[in-house]
Amino acid sequence: MAFANARSVIPNLIGDPCLGQLGPWVRPEDDNTAMRPMSDVFAQPSAPVLQIADGVATITLNRPAQRNKLENGDLQQLLEHFDTIERDTSVRVLVLTANTTGQPKPVFCAGFDIGGFDENGHGSSFFEQIPDKLAGLRPVTICALNGSVYGGATDIVLACDLRIGLEGIEWRMPATALGLHYYPSGLQRYVSRFGVLAAKRAFLTARPFGMAQLQALGLFEAVSNAAGWDATLSELVQDVLALAPLAVQETKRSINEIASGDYDERRLREREHMSCASADFAEGRAAFAERRKPVFRGH
Repeated sequence: MAFANARSVIPNLIGDPCLGQLGPWVRPEDDNTAMRPMSDVFAQPSAPVLQIADGVATITLNRPAQRNKLENGDLQQLLEHFDTIERDTSVRVLVLTANTTGQPKPVFCAGFDIGGFDENGHGSSFFEQIPDKLAGLRPVTICALNGSVYGGATDIVLACDLRIGLEGIEWRMPATALGLHYYPSGLQRYVSRFGVLAAKRAFLTARPFGMAQLQALGLFEAVSNAAGWDATLSELVQDVLALAPLAVQETKRSINEIASGDYDERRLREREHMSCASADFAEGRAAFAERRKPVFRGH
């Protein structure tokens, strides 16, 4: 079962079971026409589709018959979607998922179409821009990994802040089996998220990882079967949305800087002091004292 019973986590929007967290209407970035029904958008394979509603952006890979393999045009569309999301200050969470409709076994993404390496100005250095830019986005990023994942797409998954996974999927990095030394930031992410030993296993054997092995690495916030997928994703998204936006944004930035070796105590203290003086912190303390849920404004 590819993605059964998965409905939208966005209020009042219900999605197709195999389409991830999607609502019935969408405006593709390259479409200047009126809003179109979601069923029309997914009737044919396309570049990744972006939806934004109620503080949540969803990007859906949409080439299910090709196991959502990424072409150079798809990579360019992802970069444009990331720019749109970064500009939209209402977006607090990004969910990255895939359309797995009609697949015998769900595949989130089969990786980069290696035929694209021959196109001028593309190849591994161009692909590297996608996970690098994803990792630096302002909103909290969640990969809803609703199928197996291979090659460069594994680094896109690792570039997200949080991940949930579907039971029974596999993960494989075949770079060295193809004769490729992986790009620098991708290796860094693997070592950071997997640890040295598991990163060596991934690259020096090219053997797949099963879900039990991935769980042992602590990659997933939660693992769910198809029946519980909707609730699992919705709960995680709502937990993030319930937090103070300014504190989350600045804390994510600081953690990313520390992880990359860019530790600047002065800069971190400035963010700490800014949050202490914020209206959100005042609201958080008041709500705690009054035993109610806080209503944060992001300032």
